[in-house]
Amino acid sequence: MTERILVVEDEPALQETLLYNLKKQGFDVEGVGDGRQAVEAARARIPDLIVLDIMLPGLDGFEVCKTLRKEMSVPILMLTARDDEIDRVVGLEVGADDYLTKPFSMRELIARVKAQLRRSEILRSELEKVKTSEPVASHKVLVFGDLSVDMTRREVTLSGNVVPLKPQEYDLLVFFAEHKGQMLSREFILERVWGWDYIGDSRTVDVHVRWLRQKIEKDPAIPVRIVTVRGGGYRFEG
Repeated sequence: MTERILVVEDEPALQETLLYNLKKQGFDVEGVGDGRQAVEAARARIPDLIVLDIMLPGLDGFEVCKTLRKEMSVPILMLTARDDEIDRVVGLEVGADDYLTKPFSMRELIARVKAQLRRSEILRSELEKVKTSEPVASHKVLVFGDLSVDMTRREVTLSGNVVPLKPQEYDLLVFFAEHKGQMLSREFILERVWGWDYIGDSRTVDVHVRWLRQKIEKDPAIPVRIVTVRGGGYRFEG
């Protein structure tokens, strides 16, 4: 199915250039020129990705992003004419997935659009796998050999001894435990455990996995509970 992209840009020449180049890539593209039209168009068609300028009449890009992020998880690539770190931080805080500063090359924009669409598809497929897998979250205690996760007490024990975990380490372990045997990508873990609005990258997952291994693996250098899947992510073996 052809992926739908909504381009929100108030400069007619740039909007026309973006539409032309994205259509050449085979995308189904729609363009609007102000913030209120953007919200209406996104609600009407639910695009697969939004290219969103910050400086817009009506509602600015930040407000558009904040509004739509409450309603849908569509990837949002923000554009701005100002190379200002504050803009980038605010854009990410209100839910943007990526950021491009004008002027930019069409090649870079197309690459980023495709990267965000690939990431979105991976997350969608993994979410479907999670939905169809047997739910275990209703169990109060998850037991994996000498490792026990008490979800009522939020307590983890190893060979009967309490394992001191930070809140994010505990949440990560529970997420792994609930999806035992499934390969989970770093991006999927980041979104499900930290949330879509977390400002950081997948290296955060690697760091927390390393900390977890030091606490629950007999030999953290040769992990058997949290296994690395080369080129993929991690798989919890219990």
